[in-house]
Amino acid sequence: MRFSLAALCLLAVCQFTGCSSQSKPDDSAKTGKPGADSLASVSSSDSSETPATRAMTSTRSVSTGDSTLDSLTYAPTGAILPKYRIFAYYGNPHSKKMGALGKYPKEEMLQRLDNEIKNWEKADSTNTPIQPALHLVATTAQGLPGKDGGYRLRMSDKTIKKVLKWGNEHKAIVFLDIQRGHAPLGPEMKYMEKYLKLPFVHLGIDPEFSMVTGARPGSKIGSYDAADINQAVQFLSRVVKENNLPPKVLVVHRFTQGMIKNYKNIKLDPNVQIVMDMDGWGPPVLKKDSYHDYIQKEPVQYTGFKLFYENDFRKPGSRIMTPKEVLALTPVPMYIQYQ
Repeated sequence: MRFSLAALCLLAVCQFTGCSSQSKPDDSAKTGKPGADSLASVSSSDSSETPATRAMTSTRSVSTGDSTLDSLTYAPTGAILPKYRIFAYYGNPHSKKMGALGKYPKEEMLQRLDNEIKNWEKADSTNTPIQPALHLVATTAQGLPGKDGGYRLRMSDKTIKKVLKWGNEHKAIVFLDIQRGHAPLGPEMKYMEKYLKLPFVHLGIDPEFSMVTGARPGSKIGSYDAADINQAVQFLSRVVKENNLPPKVLVVHRFTQGMIKNYKNIKLDPNVQIVMDMDGWGPPVLKKDSYHDYIQKEPVQYTGFKLFYENDFRKPGSRIMTPKEVLALTPVPMYIQYQ
């Protein structure tokens, strides 16, 4: 029996609060991803533990115009994919329920990330080196419109810089993810531009919360057209060319047919590496079917796969897939994300 992944995911969408859609010093809000809770401060202690496998680095020359950002020296060189498999912890440091990134204090979170990477290294017969990553939801969908009607909350400069510092210290790349709500995608990407000038910072966009129909985020599953993805590709390509950077990675989440329209019209660019990430939760058979139907059958460039420490157990008898099971998929995902 096959289940609806869309139905399972919608069952888990949280109730939203009426926060302003503008940046706030404490980013006080509830998020729009399944299982999220209200945002609250967490620890930011330091950690120096790192796995052995890291992308090659060099001295960075580009200036962001921000002294704090310019002090971050981690600078991977060359294209990450397909030489490395990216392994990311997803979430927000203000939310314990939004994902592994915010569930634990910094030191514990990074140690768990490293331990999980070791499990994957043992399971991978190809010995593909792993590039650690932190995937921050930097713009969160909201249940109320806010002052500008955007139905989204941008994380503050302070929050984004905090996660970038974690990545810099741990030699992990960082993804800034956008849940745009009703706000246009262009200005949301522009808000991230100064951070994207750093060689280790990349972008994610989430169709689930791209509410082209005007519906409230969380009430229905949103979508992106190929034109929207091409807009993100063009934006990243410009940032790469203007700042003489290695290719950027663009992660696009997907777990239903309707979340991506006209995929054949997505245009590849040598400055951008597109990952279509199977983002749904549920039992292994459902996740495998969804990966086959929405990722494998509608290929773009690279593929990704998401695992949920909690939501993959929601259905009675379900469980989280093992590294070997994920690595047995065709094509083998080059981006792995844990929430």
